[in-house]
Amino acid sequence: MSKLEKLIAKLKSNKHSLKWIELVTLLKALGYVQIEGDGSRAKFDNGNANDLINLHKPHPNKEIKAYALRQVLTKLTHAGLI
Repeated sequence: MSKLEKLIAKLKSNKHSLKWIELVTLLKALGYVQIEGDGSRAKFDNGNANDLINLHKPHPNKEIKAYALRQVLTKLTHAGLI
């Protein structure tokens, strides 16, 4: 199982949390470009306006909140990327 496949499986699993760096790695592997916003805001763009992902970087810890992971999973699924 490749690193990308492991990250996708981890994202799909409700049992595991995902760290910010893992999510960034996953999205970049799927063709997204990270665009830094003000403060802790970040956007991930793959060239399709419907697939734009807006997130806040987690702080002080590095774990992504469950609701944000669900939003990312929904976006990637509807885009046909996973």
